[in-house]
Amino acid sequence: MTKILVDGVEVDVPAEFTLLQACEEAGAEVPRFCYHERLSIAGNCRMCLVEVKGGPPKPTASCAMSVRDLRPGPNGAPPEVLTKSPMVKKAREGVLEFQLINHPLDCPICDQGGECDLQDQALAYGAGKSRYTEDKHAVENKYIGPLVKTEMTRCIHCTRCVRFTAEVAGTSDMGAIGRGEDMEITTYLQTAMVSELQGCVSDLCPVGALLPKPQNFRARPWEYQKTDSIDVTDALGSNIRVDSRGREVIRILPRINDLVNEEWISDKTRQVVDGLKTQRLDRPYVRENGRLRPASWQEAFEAIAAKRKATAPARTGALVGDLAAVEEIYALKLLMQQLGAPNVDCRQDGVKLDPAFGRASYLFNATVAGIEKADALLIVGSNPRKESPVLNARIRKRWLKGDFKVSLVGEKADLTYDYDYLGAGPDSLLRFIQDSKPVGKLLVIVGQGALSRPDGDAVLALAAQAAQKLGGVSEGWNGFSVLHTAAARVGALDLGFTPAAGGLDAQNMAKAGALDLIFNLGADEIDIAPGAFVVYIGTHGDRGAHRADVILPGAAYTEKSGLYVNTEGRVQLASRVVFPPGEAREDWAILRALSAVVGQPLAFDSLAELRKKLVAEHPHLARIDHIEAGQGSDIGKLANHPAVAMKDAFVPAISDFYLTNPIARASAVMAECSALSQGRLKQAAE
Repeated sequence: MTKILVDGVEVDVPAEFTLLQACEEAGAEVPRFCYHERLSIAGNCRMCLVEVKGGPPKPTASCAMSVRDLRPGPNGAPPEVLTKSPMVKKAREGVLEFQLINHPLDCPICDQGGECDLQDQALAYGAGKSRYTEDKHAVENKYIGPLVKTEMTRCIHCTRCVRFTAEVAGTSDMGAIGRGEDMEITTYLQTAMVSELQGCVSDLCPVGALLPKPQNFRARPWEYQKTDSIDVTDALGSNIRVDSRGREVIRILPRINDLVNEEWISDKTRQVVDGLKTQRLDRPYVRENGRLRPASWQEAFEAIAAKRKATAPARTGALVGDLAAVEEIYALKLLMQQLGAPNVDCRQDGVKLDPAFGRASYLFNATVAGIEKADALLIVGSNPRKESPVLNARIRKRWLKGDFKVSLVGEKADLTYDYDYLGAGPDSLLRFIQDSKPVGKLLVIVGQGALSRPDGDAVLALAAQAAQKLGGVSEGWNGFSVLHTAAARVGALDLGFTPAAGGLDAQNMAKAGALDLIFNLGADEIDIAPGAFVVYIGTHGDRGAHRADVILPGAAYTEKSGLYVNTEGRVQLASRVVFPPGEAREDWAILRALSAVVGQPLAFDSLAELRKKLVAEHPHLARIDHIEAGQGSDIGKLANHPAVAMKDAFVPAISDFYLTNPIARASAVMAECSALSQGRLKQAAE
């Protein structure tokens, strides 16, 4: 640690700290445009100038000079840095004057107005006037995709977007062309960006040069009602802030959580917004003569009650989809128990995960933050870039630090980092286990594509063997990690929402003639054969609604308060932002009313009572933002599971990143992104 004086305040900071970091440690505010904590240092905006006593007789860029480079004061006194001296004040005024020479006076029509760094810093540190009267330089706008709008005349060349795409996203989509006055930020050929994290550049841009295109001219920042919540479009559980106006969700932004998503979110998380109000189910429907017709709640309940009365418990089943909250899954489980129906399942894709193997058998045990502690990585049947782009960025972050070997068994893909390709199927994994030697801390990531096969349990056992033999399980380290794609999956497995003794799993329930009555809680990724009477509780007119005999309109994740457990086992709370449309109701309330209709009323009348009952049975769900770790011994039991793997190549769990759930499939923005993505894949194949 090194002692340093900042505006007369003495602080102890590591020698590798920059002066900017040291100043912030001392409580001094240092303005900046180009500097960002998660990007490399560019040092090109010069807004963070400070005065160093005993240093050069000129302002110093605090982001580009480290504490170890300072000379001590007289008689060994600590080095001194000033952030408010006349020299610094004059220097900052000069920098802002230069920044504003060509910056247009767009504030009244700029979407960044009200949350613009340039606006704020010009007010706080600027001189309030300019000596320049020349015509402003104009730059042509660029097309860089359907998610980010460009107003490049406003660009101040901070290069945050360039560094983000090169360092975090790993696609190098953006760069600079030209020199001096002719320098421009672009995608070179003005093509659409290809990263699944491209929307983050609009968060990083300190001016209004890069803006979210779908929200263009929709609202001003001070009009928003801001609500902290959790993303459910994948299983990472990214922390988000949902901005609404009235009864409409306008935009979704990331919240900082270094343990989960840092400050990034995927483009699907960010721009699925328009899908929340398109193709919505806002009233009950009943199928008559092969066609669905609008009905009252009473008519819908009467149809269900009549069918339930004529159906034996053994011929009744329940399915849970990918977006369901823990509370409604628990309510559905209680209802099935009271009906005596053993056929319940949350694994609509057929993955061979089972709570009977222990909680560690289906968690991302290494944790997301733990990726940075790993010494090597083995990916089995997964494409993290498509299944969880933000987690993939964390893997890339570790890879950039060096001394991190990545090996892949499965489909070849551009993961934004180099890897050794071992082969396409389980036989390649078996050879790797036999031929390799242990490393320090091995991280084994098992994807859903490897587990949704008939031999999924054998692949899971092989992955556990790899973890055990090659350094994946040791004192203080459990690197066996399952990467889920469904936000509801871990919570449902925690509740034991799998078939009871003699019960059918999801794949068998969906077969013709297997059951007579199926309660479908938002399961839209499975095709149910004709024959069964299907009661669909969901939000959109998607696959599940098309197959349903009775539709009960539910609430989307922004319209209810609910618990979700992410892929690492972290319990998180999603908050209600707006109310459901029309006659739609929260899912737990629908199930409570339904239980009374079928003659098995559940023992709660409010969400608070339901949560009290839930927590009493599963205490770990009461610890928000906490991970209840699995037992390392479970991996040993899993490794000994007797099963034989086939030789077929692993097939990716996600074929189209942008269309993985009903909300995304209802989104016009996601449809445009999907068309671009599929077009690129077709072009690459040709």
